[in-house]
Amino acid sequence: MKVVFLKDVKGKGKKGEIKNVADGYAQNFLIKNGYAVEATKQALSQLDGQKKLEEKNAAAELQQAKDLKEQLEQLTVEIKAKSGEGGRLFGSISTKQIVEALQKAHGIKIDKRKMESEGIRSLGYSNVPVKLHHEVKATLKVHVVEEN
Repeated sequence: MKVVFLKDVKGKGKKGEIKNVADGYAQNFLIKNGYAVEATKQALSQLDGQKKLEEKNAAAELQQAKDLKEQLEQLTVEIKAKSGEGGRLFGSISTKQIVEALQKAHGIKIDKRKMESEGIRSLGYSNVPVKLHHEVKATLKVHVVEEN
């Protein structure tokens, strides 16, 4: 019996796949527990519609990430910190501090885990890579100035 998987089933199939399985297995386990439906014309057209919707949402998400990249690369985030001799900071500027400064100054909210920085440890300008989407990476300029 041909079925369309509604959920991932370990060892059998992933969500959205169409596979041929034993009749008893399909009726007594997959369909009964809501893991799959029989592959009728209606089920196939519904699956096709869901795939088109997912593609449309993915394209919109990608475009949104590209727009945010352009916006971020225009900005410079300024953070004040205490420093010692030679422009070395006491401690470091974390991604959390960068995110808070970006939110406060420009109103842009980004998850701190998307920033790929171990921390800024000196005064001056630094480039912080930000992963906005699996295809889009932006570079945010961070200017660390001395606090009096």
